[in-house]
Amino acid sequence: MRRDWNGEAGSVLRVDGGMTANAWAMQFLADILGSPVDRPAVTETSALGAACLAGLQAGLAPDPGAWAERWRAERRFTPGMPASTREALYSAWQDAVGRTRSQR
Repeated sequence: MRRDWNGEAGSVLRVDGGMTANAWAMQFLADILGSPVDRPAVTETSALGAACLAGLQAGLAPDPGAWAERWRAERRFTPGMPASTREALYSAWQDAVGRTRSQR
């Protein structure tokens, strides 16, 4: 997960979608990444994006930059997990994935 995100020190991960309603999952994500996670006021950003694109195509919506300016965080999850715990959990996850991969 960290390799996919590749967040730099001081960066914040913005999330969207239905799973963001789960505060435990968002806190765990912040803890595992060791970086803040922002949940938007509108969590179903995928549906909102589709509507914005349709409106843009029909000439009824402003340009995408205007939509980006309207983005608002509903909550920020800050990491609170000790680094030693984070590394132990990540190591255990890597081990579990390694044991379940098929060997060809």
